[in-house]
Amino acid sequence: MGKYFVTDGFRGRANEVLTAEQAFRVGRFLGRYFSDLMQRRARILLGKDTRRSSYMLEYSIAAGIAASGGDVFLLHVTTTPSVSYLVRADAFDCGVMISASHNGFEDNGIKLVNSDGEKADEELISRLEEYLDSEEILPRATGAEIGCTVDYVSGRNRYLGYLLSLSACSFRGWRVGLDCANGSAWSLAKAVFDALGAQTFVIGAQPDGTNINRGCGSTHIGALQKFVRENRLDVGFAFDGDADRCICVDERGEVADGDAILYVCARYLSSRGELEGDTVVATVMSNRGLLRSLKKSGIECRCSPVGDRFVYAEMLSAGSMLGGESSGHIIFRKHAVTGDGILTSLKVMEAMIEQKAPLSVLTAGLTRDPQEIRSVSVGDKNRVLSLPQVKEAIFMAEECLRDCGRVFVRASGTEPKIRILVECEDGAECTQIADRLVEKIISAEGRSCAES
Repeated sequence: MGKYFVTDGFRGRANEVLTAEQAFRVGRFLGRYFSDLMQRRARILLGKDTRRSSYMLEYSIAAGIAASGGDVFLLHVTTTPSVSYLVRADAFDCGVMISASHNGFEDNGIKLVNSDGEKADEELISRLEEYLDSEEILPRATGAEIGCTVDYVSGRNRYLGYLLSLSACSFRGWRVGLDCANGSAWSLAKAVFDALGAQTFVIGAQPDGTNINRGCGSTHIGALQKFVRENRLDVGFAFDGDADRCICVDERGEVADGDAILYVCARYLSSRGELEGDTVVATVMSNRGLLRSLKKSGIECRCSPVGDRFVYAEMLSAGSMLGGESSGHIIFRKHAVTGDGILTSLKVMEAMIEQKAPLSVLTAGLTRDPQEIRSVSVGDKNRVLSLPQVKEAIFMAEECLRDCGRVFVRASGTEPKIRILVECEDGAECTQIADRLVEKIISAEGRSCAES
């Protein structure tokens, strides 16, 4: 991971950590880099989510690209997976998505994808970061060499058409709830489900620039659970701010997370001979019960580090067509190279319709070990994790569960938080160990701050 671009791009508080000036310099670099690389005027695709700051960053990046002699194609408000798809489909040199995904509206981010729609490679990121930290002034385009901006809202319609082409069945007769997190999917998701014949009910579809992910979407699933129960819906799907995640709610209002989605889709694809090598890729955050449950169905499950770029890399290594994270990033490699929340919801619908079963029945065979997942907000996550008392607390927890469980503590790649996972056979013990780790981290940070 780099200094600015970490697990999922350059992310932080808008105009504090990620400023308009930095965004302009990102644009300047990309416009010059790809124009030089391609020996012609660069063609760069640019999308954004519904945050108020996304407009500021969009104009800054676009100005930078044009000033360096590149052309910018503006998708306006769209999803991250749509940028990935259109870069590949329409032969752009790279794609830029302005979004902080599941974070609050105060944050924003810049995600970069290459001409194959995949996360940008480390060489590009390294050179970009060197430029951001330098005093270098890149050559400015002049006269007819200055780039232009092109309204490319038609690209969203192409992506919509692509999603519709992937559906193998009609959704007529199904009552479906969608929680669009007041984010990128707010109009796209409903258009897809309406076109496929579903009776669609939507919440989280009134973005105002400040309410993205606020009490809604995949990170606040309770809103959709209540909505599904109250309206007696057949199923519900919640997306995050840029719609690369999907979490499901079954007809009873129970949550089906990314692990459950992998379980349902892996078994469905395997039954149709479409799961190459009968192999799935999950992450170290997935419940161990998922691995055992898939094994009973003759499906191998490999685990990668956290992050969809690592999932995708492991999928390529294993030749797997399906992979994802418990958070809801699911990759269907036949159709996409990154997580796509709307695509995931379509595939879950297909599994239910083709197997003539509600989601609760399809997830019934998935067993789970007791698991506690916590997030602790801290000032400096890497420093806190390096403190002796925190290291000791983690070591003691690991020793306690050496033969009957596991402990996984890491710095978040997207927020100033420390993630804690505790998993063992005894639910009460699992909770106690997680509580102790949270207490140790909070108290350790307090001593650290006092000493500073």
